[in-house]
Amino acid sequence: MDEFDVVTGAFGFSGRYITRRLLQVEQGQSAEDIIRDAIGPETYTYRELVHTIGTIIGKNRPIISVSPQVGYWAGWLIGRLMGDMLITRDEIVGLMQDLLYTTSPPIGETRLTEWARNHASTLGLHYQNEIHRRLHREASYTD
Repeated sequence: MDEFDVVTGAFGFSGRYITRRLLQVEQGQSAEDIIRDAIGPETYTYRELVHTIGTIIGKNRPIISVSPQVGYWAGWLIGRLMGDMLITRDEIVGLMQDLLYTTSPPIGETRLTEWARNHASTLGLHYQNEIHRRLHREASYTD
């Protein structure tokens, strides 16, 4: 994949929906059953997030604005080819309605940009199949 740029789709044409990512290593290893607003200290629009990570890893990631329907079907087709589920209709609706954004204070301290810079040499080099990971929960993301 080093030889070409990956094109990213922005649903609903704007790509201005807001996300706050969180590094959840400690909680992910816990058997405790809890509910919390899992958000980190940085806030980005989807477009800003794609641009920021692309800059950190030294790869331009063009964004093409598409309708939610086209985005879903493109994601479905690519997912089928990859043996995975890339995005669901519910996820697209949630993104466009800013359901990934909350005004709660962040529970994590690690900045996504800091983490990405520390892992820039390996970030994005290997595809992690989400369905495989869910079926084989004992395997780590790095297997």
